[in-house]
Amino acid sequence: MKVLIFSTAYFPHVGGAEVAVKEITNRISDVSFDMITVRLNKEDAKQEKIGNINVHRIGWGLGRADKLLFPFRAVSLARKLHKKEKYDIIWSIMASFSGFAALFFKKKHPKVKFLLTLQEGDDLKEVERKINYPVIKKWFKEIFIKADYVQCISNYLAEWAKKMGVSCPVEVVPNGTNLQFPMTNDHSISNDQFLNSKVILTTSRLVEKNGIQDLIKAVIELPVKLIICGDGELESELKQLAKDLKIEDKVKFTGFIEPKELEKYYAVADVFCRPSLTEGLGNSFLEAMAYNVPVVATPVGGIPDFLKDGKTGWFCKVKGPESIAEKIKYILDEKNKEEVEQVVDNAKQMVLEKYNWKKIAVQINNIFSALGGSASG
Repeated sequence: MKVLIFSTAYFPHVGGAEVAVKEITNRISDVSFDMITVRLNKEDAKQEKIGNINVHRIGWGLGRADKLLFPFRAVSLARKLHKKEKYDIIWSIMASFSGFAALFFKKKHPKVKFLLTLQEGDDLKEVERKINYPVIKKWFKEIFIKADYVQCISNYLAEWAKKMGVSCPVEVVPNGTNLQFPMTNDHSISNDQFLNSKVILTTSRLVEKNGIQDLIKAVIELPVKLIICGDGELESELKQLAKDLKIEDKVKFTGFIEPKELEKYYAVADVFCRPSLTEGLGNSFLEAMAYNVPVVATPVGGIPDFLKDGKTGWFCKVKGPESIAEKIKYILDEKNKEEVEQVVDNAKQMVLEKYNWKKIAVQINNIFSALGGSASG
């Protein structure tokens, strides 16, 4: 079987969707994978093999302009590749620029099966608002209508797919987390100041939807240190907020941390918190659970799929610094230690059972088999 993937970004540009594609395809040996993606930087190779995927990058490294042109340039390249490869399935990672490319290809080759994966983490109302032009809105709806199978990483996104008019099978197959590496004893990431304090950890893009400003406000009165791993457009604003609140000595901004290095931060964390405003699923929460760190989150998007209040973690209110502080206090209170340990154990067991990449790869491969496909399209 041959599968052509459309993805707006891919390694070395990494987010949850890109990690998912790599983890899944590396575990499927009986399928041939090609990918067309955006050449986000001029340094990115135009063509290379990454894991089990032959990656073709198009664009000039111009960022937004390349993304806008991607659907049209990608479908042109896809049709050329299809003449040679005879793809059975096209696979769009998210209903964005890659979704438009897949739609245009599907219209020209209706017999080739179309798998749409929904990984969207941004506010879905905002996603829909951005495409509120008659022609683009029509095309966007068609991405869902023309799909032969829709795989969603959460029930939240599955409901969105149905709202958008999907009539094909819709299946929830979540992202996973890598459980293969042992916990580290390396505390080198923290200076003595942090090692002698209770540590609240978040690993987040520094953007509005992740609610980091609420987390910073929450630690004003708490006897803790906050480590923020990640970068993004709000970095300067968030640093200024910590300064204005006179708690810059309590807040450590690390910048972007390579995924393999995050283990060191989980090793020193007493609580993980990301008070999201919206969330497609939230791999960082699952990763924290896998590393035995108690989790505080908001009941938004796909988070309720895995976080059950008082059973696998704790919910705080959206945009509620006081609520965040209350939950952190509860977890750190010595009299609640036994309950917290039980919740942490429950969460770890859940991740082991439901969110491992081996199981998820089998589920995706079963979708490929169900689609079958026709190379004559």
